[in-house]
Amino acid sequence: MSATCTVHDAHTHVHAPDCGHAVVEHDGHVDYLHDGHAHTAHGDHYDECALDEVHAVAAPHDHAHGPDCGHDTIQHGDHVDYVHDGHRHAAHSDHYDEH
Repeated sequence: MSATCTVHDAHTHVHAPDCGHAVVEHDGHVDYLHDGHAHTAHGDHYDECALDEVHAVAAPHDHAHGPDCGHDTIQHGDHVDYVHDGHRHAAHSDHYDEH
């Protein structure tokens, strides 16, 4: 576990390739993006890694997120995430990032 990772306590969901969460390769392991965090399995628990260390591009979609798009929003640092199909999307350049 690196200095930017902490134990994610009481995590009842089991991450797997088909669990529905976005996946990103990170520092020699796989992180699952979940509830605004990047989780990676570590022994009998999950480590929570800082999202500024990972970058996962959301699958392209025709919908443009904005103040009146109808999706729930979550303030996330200096930007807004849009909750979309069970994922959190954040505008980044010409695409959306998965958060």
